[in-house]
Amino acid sequence: MIAATSLRRSAPRFLRPVVTAAAGHDKAIYSAIGSQASNYLQQVWKNPLTGHSYSFSTAALDDAVVVQTPGTVTKKLRVLNMDTVKNILKELNAVDRNSDGRIDTDELKQLLRKHNSAFTEDEIVEIGELFYAGKSGGSVSFDRFIEAIDRVVQRQESDTVELDESGNPLKLGSCGNEYLFYKSHGNMDWNIELKHTPPETFVDRLAYNAVKGVRLAFDAATGWNGEITPTKVMNRTIYLETIAAVPGMVAAIVRHFKSLRTMQRDGGMIQMFLDEANNERMHLLTFVRMKNPNALFRAAVVGGQFGFGSVFLLAYMISPHFCHRFVGYVEEEACSTYTKIIQAIEEAPEGTELAAWRTQLAPAIGRAYWKLGETGSVLDLMYAVRADEAEHRDVNHLCSSMKPGQINPVFNTEEKLNTMLLKYVQDIMERDPNKPLQHQ
Repeated sequence: MIAATSLRRSAPRFLRPVVTAAAGHDKAIYSAIGSQASNYLQQVWKNPLTGHSYSFSTAALDDAVVVQTPGTVTKKLRVLNMDTVKNILKELNAVDRNSDGRIDTDELKQLLRKHNSAFTEDEIVEIGELFYAGKSGGSVSFDRFIEAIDRVVQRQESDTVELDESGNPLKLGSCGNEYLFYKSHGNMDWNIELKHTPPETFVDRLAYNAVKGVRLAFDAATGWNGEITPTKVMNRTIYLETIAAVPGMVAAIVRHFKSLRTMQRDGGMIQMFLDEANNERMHLLTFVRMKNPNALFRAAVVGGQFGFGSVFLLAYMISPHFCHRFVGYVEEEACSTYTKIIQAIEEAPEGTELAAWRTQLAPAIGRAYWKLGETGSVLDLMYAVRADEAEHRDVNHLCSSMKPGQINPVFNTEEKLNTMLLKYVQDIMERDPNKPLQHQ
């Protein structure tokens, strides 16, 4: 007997396709829809290789329904229309090497290569690694793959999409967050926004005032106030980058040891902070190619690193919240500093040392790291470094309010795979504009 279960009675009227995977059945699976259904249509598409039948149903409904029949697996779709689903199934069938009605990592990469206008080879390799980690080397059925696409598209169109208790249809694990972290610092958006996160709590205000105090003292000690010169820029940026690379490494080390003690995952935060520390180190290694610090300067670096490193390590063990808020405010100041440097370079009169930076080649290590191109200039380098600092600013402010156990918000493997699904279906629709997604 066919049972129909009504869901979300307050849902608006629009077409809701239903995909029914009826393995081993050659005939259509007829579904009983509630009495309020009208304009009902049902078609069947059969996988010619596996013999599996997929029944697509669309109906103008007042209620969303889930239909279950003995021997079938029924999935409710909310956005994709029948033609779109059939096109996706045809592509899935074309890459299904073992004709099992499932898609694994190699088949997924083969599928995405059919859409090379939407995905680069690097992206395809990354997605393959993420999918392999998320499924622990396994695969996912066609119907779950399509259902996952439907969920992603629906979420893109509405900010109020609620997932049911079953969660993501792909059933991805979180293993990949612990060791996968792909971050390219090239081809970034250099037009960053100068913004400030107002302190809300006592700890926030303590961090904010601490940064302001350190900024005033350092400006006075280095003579930063006044005219900006290449010498001032190099002295300031080189010294600050030796300090800026400390917080990320401290955060990673503390979290690493905590993960070992508790024998629990860290949600990918360790990898992110290691990348942050290395990114700041790359700033330093690039700037020292423009100026070689003398012995006195290097001695000051050793002292500053020992003092700040020790204090920050102790502070992080006591209050990670304070430390991330502190770094967030430090990066706000860094964005302001690099903005002033950029303005000084762009407005410098022709013939001056600063004006020469508009065309002077950036060090080779910087051109390679930020993908500045063969003619990347020092000015381009400053834009790239400022973009990095803006990212660190946003990440640390975000981390200061995260709860224990939360997944890395910057590199969430599930979100990256969701983005892949969205790009994939959008590319399908762009190839065939006469078969649009259904909308409410």
